[in-house]
Amino acid sequence: MNVLDELRWRSLLYDRTEGLDRVLATDAVTAYIGFDPTASSLHVGSLLPIMGLARLQRFGHTPIVLVGGGTGLIGDPSGKANERALLTVDQVEANADGIHRQLERFLDFASASNPARMVNNADWLRQMSLLEFLRDTGKHFTVNSMMAKDSVKRRLGSEDGLSFTEFSYQLLQAYDYLVLHDRFGCRLQAGGSDQWGNVVAGCDLIRRVRGAKVHGLVLPLVTTSAGTKFGKTEAGTVWLDAARTSPFRFYQFWLNTDDRDAVKFLKWFTLLTEPEIGAIAWMHEVAPQKRDAQRELARIITRTVHGEGELARAERASAVLFGGKLADADPADILMVFDDVPSIELPATELDGEGLSAAEAALRASLVTSKGEAARLIKQGGLYVNDRRATEAENRITRADIIGGRVLVLRKGQRERRVLRLVS
Repeated sequence: MNVLDELRWRSLLYDRTEGLDRVLATDAVTAYIGFDPTASSLHVGSLLPIMGLARLQRFGHTPIVLVGGGTGLIGDPSGKANERALLTVDQVEANADGIHRQLERFLDFASASNPARMVNNADWLRQMSLLEFLRDTGKHFTVNSMMAKDSVKRRLGSEDGLSFTEFSYQLLQAYDYLVLHDRFGCRLQAGGSDQWGNVVAGCDLIRRVRGAKVHGLVLPLVTTSAGTKFGKTEAGTVWLDAARTSPFRFYQFWLNTDDRDAVKFLKWFTLLTEPEIGAIAWMHEVAPQKRDAQRELARIITRTVHGEGELARAERASAVLFGGKLADADPADILMVFDDVPSIELPATELDGEGLSAAEAALRASLVTSKGEAARLIKQGGLYVNDRRATEAENRITRADIIGGRVLVLRKGQRERRVLRLVS
């Protein structure tokens, strides 16, 4: 089996240039995928091309990660309804550093046989003059062919149109391919299906100026069966950076995968073999309520991105959220689970002696607007201190109720919560 066979059974081969099958069946090639450094972290939408490079490397090919430090100053119009905000040089360089650290989780940059390489197109694009670029690259492209690209046609038909800055992006990407071909013998560019026009432009440029045959390959864009945008939650984008998306939230994102997508995502985002995925798919078919496919998906990807320790914390935190006893939980896990829940600080001295009434705590935490409302809520059985129902308005909260000496969770009904943090 070669890498194209691998991509086929995983339903990842969207399109490729003619003759690529023969090349990959007999030769080890150098291949690249570009990433725009628009943020200091990649997000889950970047995982499919990252895994594409990882699969190429596992089949003996040499991957190049191209960070668009130069093109990132412009922005790719592909798939975008509006022009991106332009970044400064310093922002792009800082973002590129963050991306490199994340890619080390997926690619081997130290292998003796086919180590991955990371390059930044700012190294050549920022040194090139406009006249040089127009003379040596621009002359090989007609405006007619550039306007025929789907990404350009969509933007030309929009209200905001397309700036000349963005229009030139496909020329710059084609030039990147030429530079990588000259410097590293790169013969394959890969990317998402929305990049097909740009990929072909690079192949055409190399054919015209070097007389060489190079190739392109594109992967499908990730979509969900529920019709929602992949990689987005109510809280926003799901990032690979733990400071932007906590490992717990990251784990929960994959655990909440739609039943219709679970097996497909195991094929797309993991290195599990066909027999391994087949066994999970069978269990998923006969007992989908157990969510074995989602759990395996969440465990593998969380471990890869955040490590074994953070995976263990995420699983402990999930147990807290879904039926575990709060009193037995680690305070750090509780804070991770409820990191988006409003919190207040509570002086430790207020819990001395008889402590603080549950009604007063609910009022302080803004779960209720008055002590009268708190009393009614407690009478109806709707107020919980940690996971224990408050039975009367004078139910007291003391230091013994504080989990690990640090936190306490108040809950109104089934969903509304507040976190109380004990301070000296």
